[in-house]
Amino acid sequence: MYAAMKSPSARSASFVRWASLGAFLLGVVLLARSVPLDRALGALDVVVRDAGPWGPVVFAGGYALAALLLLPGSVLTLAAGALFGPLLGTAVVSLASTTAAALAFLIARHAARDAVAAVARRRRAFGAIDRAVGEGGWKVVALLRLSPLVPFSLGNYLFGLTRVGFVGYVLASWVAMLPGTFLYVYLGHLGRAGLAAAAGAERARSPAEWALLAAGLVATVAVTVLITRRARAALAEKTEGPVTEDDVARPADEGRRPWRTWSLAAAGFATLAAGLLASCGVVGRWFGPPQVSMEDVYAGEAGTATFDHGLLDGLLAAHVDAETLLVDYQGLRRDAATLDRYLERLAAADLGPLGRDERLALLLNAYNAFTLRLILDHYPVESIRDIPEDRRWKGRTWTLAGQPYTLDELEHEQIRPKFREPRIHFAVNCASIGCPPLRREAYVGARLEEQLEEQTRLVHADPRWFRYDPDRGELHLTRLYDWFEGDFSQVAGSALDFAARYSPALRRDLERGQRPRVRWLEYDWALNEQRRSGS
Repeated sequence: MYAAMKSPSARSASFVRWASLGAFLLGVVLLARSVPLDRALGALDVVVRDAGPWGPVVFAGGYALAALLLLPGSVLTLAAGALFGPLLGTAVVSLASTTAAALAFLIARHAARDAVAAVARRRRAFGAIDRAVGEGGWKVVALLRLSPLVPFSLGNYLFGLTRVGFVGYVLASWVAMLPGTFLYVYLGHLGRAGLAAAAGAERARSPAEWALLAAGLVATVAVTVLITRRARAALAEKTEGPVTEDDVARPADEGRRPWRTWSLAAAGFATLAAGLLASCGVVGRWFGPPQVSMEDVYAGEAGTATFDHGLLDGLLAAHVDAETLLVDYQGLRRDAATLDRYLERLAAADLGPLGRDERLALLLNAYNAFTLRLILDHYPVESIRDIPEDRRWKGRTWTLAGQPYTLDELEHEQIRPKFREPRIHFAVNCASIGCPPLRREAYVGARLEEQLEEQTRLVHADPRWFRYDPDRGELHLTRLYDWFEGDFSQVAGSALDFAARYSPALRRDLERGQRPRVRWLEYDWALNEQRRSGS
């Protein structure tokens, strides 16, 4: 057999492959420890949510395309479990993988037969598999699908060269791929639950729930392994001898094709490099809001002009509840004309004569007023994230001082980099329960310092955004500290040091050299609406 004796060059190639695999696994571990995977999943979740009821279809289409391009589908299968849960995730992946298998089969049989046949000739075991499929038909296809000897994406094309019928092939593939699909989907679901727990979700799973999830995982793995072993044994009989993964996956002329080995090495060490960068905090910045360098651009501009925020001040006092600080959007709709008059004033505003505090107050009010109008434009909604992305934070539909802006541009280009003031993150409101609440008054330049300080202390006195348990050494923080850690660090040295300004207990422990474990509080994206009884 091939594995019994190897030439020196083959041994060298084997060493490179094993070293590449080690580098890949180490890189994956570093990435998992350093990259905010929950945020990455959250971004993917937003894409799916933006597609509405077509979300699963969009995901399935991307999955099928990846399979046709011979890209590994395991990561997407795990993501399906995290996004859709075990049952819907299995259904979505099963539909997508079966569709990809059918399309690749037809391409190989009718459109690209010569190219696929050239690949098949370099596979050591394809002749035996071809004979077995010819004799056993769909039964052997099912065994091959159950046993991971033939790579899924490549096998889809190779089966198109065999004598198996199309309908039997599709049905056998669909049924036989279900156990493995469910296993990977379940792993993804379990991983998402773990990420939520690690992030300090408000509603942690009980030990009994974790035990049930673990038992389900063990049972799924056991059944899948049992099915795989039996399929291997049955397949060995059909092909007149054992078929190894090397026999299927390795080309017969590998020794003359070193680029395959070096491609594997490049992938492995590239993953390791990404993991090392992630450990240094570089990759994590690719997710979430952009990093900025905060400067007080207008610090030297005193300014004598003011801007009248009376219209917004009256609306906030009338429609933000004094106790809950939630918004009466139904009542605000009746006063929409007043809000629109305020927006017209913002559009015609002259920012030039405004001093630093007056300008910042106007920008904060503008962001919050635009967000209120955004909700009214799409009301009723359960969450601001129900609004399509191109009309939400990236819609250039707001006019300030004669210039069109998106909400993202206002926050990340006009406010954050031009004012050395991280407290603005407790002042801008994204119309969500998890966001610091709206004040019942507009910000004004003359009282801005007082208002920002009061708003920041309000947030740090509320367990929805800040909790510190000195006895357990645990600090529960709003995700704002995670997303905008760089802003807080530029002013206070670190996010923890900034938070400690508003918690004597935390400040005392930090001064003693005690660093608490940080748990991120769940960010509730439900609409910050004042719910009326009976509504």
